[in-house]
Amino acid sequence: MGTDLRVDVVVVGAGQAGLSAAYHLGRRGFAPYRADADGGFVVLDADAAPGGAWAHRSPSLRMATVHGFHDLPDFELPVPDPDAPAREVVPGYFAAYEARHALPVVRPVTVRAVRSESERPDSRLLVGTDSGTWSTRALINATGTWTRPFLPHYPGHFAGRQLHYAEYRGPEEFAGRRVLVVGGGASAIQVLSEVAAVGETVWVTRTPPVYHDGPFTPEFGRAVVAQVEERVRQGLPVRSVVSVTGLGPSVAYRRAEALGALHRRPMFDRLTEHGVAWGDEELPVDAVIWATGFRPEVGHLAPLGLRSPGGGIALTGTRATADARVHLVGYGPSASTIGANRAGRSAVNDLVRLLGEPAAVLV
Repeated sequence: MGTDLRVDVVVVGAGQAGLSAAYHLGRRGFAPYRADADGGFVVLDADAAPGGAWAHRSPSLRMATVHGFHDLPDFELPVPDPDAPAREVVPGYFAAYEARHALPVVRPVTVRAVRSESERPDSRLLVGTDSGTWSTRALINATGTWTRPFLPHYPGHFAGRQLHYAEYRGPEEFAGRRVLVVGGGASAIQVLSEVAAVGETVWVTRTPPVYHDGPFTPEFGRAVVAQVEERVRQGLPVRSVVSVTGLGPSVAYRRAEALGALHRRPMFDRLTEHGVAWGDEELPVDAVIWATGFRPEVGHLAPLGLRSPGGGIALTGTRATADARVHLVGYGPSASTIGANRAGRSAVNDLVRLLGEPAAVLV
């Protein structure tokens, strides 16, 4: 694709948030794009097949241990085998969803940069990709975080195996080993629940883990989202929803607890050749798994100058406060499967108010 294709809306990313947005675009009357016509909408996805981040998760993550999953709008996930790998079940569900709703997903397409055609606030956006440029009136960014694993820096050097949770493929390679697991979220708990069954684990976190013993009621959920929402509204760096909810009594948590793997130690001072150290105390380990989270994949939006002085992208709802043409879904308060669904609907409703009711695609 060398020349511009002109559409009304480009959705970047075909994970939960992107598919939800695409569904609502179709429901509000936006037509799937056509190469021989102007208008409509398109979904650009960097992966070669459906599934989003789920396709890259560890084979050991089973549906029984998934940290919450909500159906996409207008299509329920068939009740899965609890022991089925999530990386197979969810991509299969996403593929069926794309087909059911005839969503115009184009893949594999990597979005490199999004620029404004001119300085006018109502000008079109140019979405540069590895296969050409799309011209659009508005953009819904649904790129998630999986492609940007966060690795904190600590002094020293460890000669053994180190990997981020994004690279974790199950406990088998750690059988009979002592493994240091870093992080206080659901990913760390999953790793502890698996590796502690085949080897020895040591759990460290930068701050004491936050536990939530009570039920996850709708009221509690709204309060949690409100906390994350406030940070995003102020343009501060995003915190995950899970970081605010705390650790609950999930299947993985109960398994890790039963294995005696939840005895947390404070963060070490430095890495050593054979392990880690707290002051004069050194602990030899065979491997370090960094379950230290991810950062939003928004580098391609940099030419639009959306970042606030606080370091994040300020949002009003799902809309970028600095640019009404751009919405971010699956970002901040909507970075959960149920939040992504709601964000997709909200973004589309807002864009209809901005763009007007969609006109018929012109041939």
